[in-house]
Amino acid sequence: MSVEFTGERVVPGEVDVDLWNEHIARYVFASRLARRKRTLDIGCGAGYGSAELAANAAHVTGVDISDEAVAYASEHYQRSNLSFQVAPATALPFDDGSFDLVVAFEVIEHLDDWQLLLAEARRVLAPGGQFVVSTPNKAYYAESRAVSGPNPFHAHEFEFGEFKEALEQHFPHTLLFTENHSDTIVFRPAVGAQQIPVEVRLDGDAAPANEAHFYIAVCAAQPMTGAPAFLYVPTAANVLREREIHIHRLERELETKDSWLGEARSKHAELVRLHDDQTLELRTRNEWALELNTQVKNAGLRIDELQLAATEAVEGYEAEIGRISGERTAAIKWGQEKEAELLKQLEANRAELSKCVALLQSTEATVEERTKWAQALDAEIANLRQQLEAIHASKWLRLGRRFGVGPQAG
Repeated sequence: MSVEFTGERVVPGEVDVDLWNEHIARYVFASRLARRKRTLDIGCGAGYGSAELAANAAHVTGVDISDEAVAYASEHYQRSNLSFQVAPATALPFDDGSFDLVVAFEVIEHLDDWQLLLAEARRVLAPGGQFVVSTPNKAYYAESRAVSGPNPFHAHEFEFGEFKEALEQHFPHTLLFTENHSDTIVFRPAVGAQQIPVEVRLDGDAAPANEAHFYIAVCAAQPMTGAPAFLYVPTAANVLREREIHIHRLERELETKDSWLGEARSKHAELVRLHDDQTLELRTRNEWALELNTQVKNAGLRIDELQLAATEAVEGYEAEIGRISGERTAAIKWGQEKEAELLKQLEANRAELSKCVALLQSTEATVEERTKWAQALDAEIANLRQQLEAIHASKWLRLGRRFGVGPQAG
């Protein structure tokens, strides 16, 4: 299991010696206070600091919000009195008064709600317990990062007075220390240095507001005895030798950078040549573009002329169409009127024709009736003629005419 080094989370073996000493020194400082105590390491990261505390503590619990960091710590630091779990610094999953010592190194400046960290530390701390917390000096940090800019991982940085006031709101008894990388002259026995007492002389006074790299505080709810100054001398403590090694490394880096610079200059010359070529091509293209713009402008003027002529033609067409449309409308109206008049005349003719047909039918009936009457009259006349002829032929009639008696038949 590996954990990524982002520049903020220290991973053993993946940082330079100065950064490593800066971080491990804080845990060495706190380990003196962890003897036989239940200890909580908030923001334990890769777990190296929790392991340092576990060398003296009764038990150490390391918590971190990162699953990856907790997995790395659990794999690389295994002790019977050491455990790790995932938990946020602002909502600790522990009962009140669960720990005698709580540490939180370089955590508070990463939190927007950093007040909750202080409240949670006070809550889980047993009566008589101590809280050890550290943070960078905002004033020094801003000066050291003037070129690179603010740390993107920091949500809130503290100046000395603000840090002290914030701690005392939760812990009325607070001892503040400064942490600095210092040039130290060390006199130590060639062998057995850890078995003899160490005397330390500190000249001058600390200037926490301006010169401190970091602040570290030991806080408690109850009065504490004064704590002595603490000097951590790491294994690689020969500053001059370390500087020589550092200078040698810088010289190698400088040679590499000189090589890079030569390549960069060569690339720069090539880029200048390309720039000149592109500038010439751009100038040619600009001239062509200007000529094209002139042609486009002239074409635009011609288009305007054509559009004007087309507009005038369209207006003439529209006027002619209007005139024709008016004549058509008038013709349609005249046709409609004539049609109505003809329909009216046709209707009158139809009525007159109906009357004539009725009169004709009546006349035909009269003629037929009179024909029948005439035929009957003719039949009667014929009959009378027959009778008359019969009379004329009758001998009685002849005798009567002879004797002058009887009817006179014509």
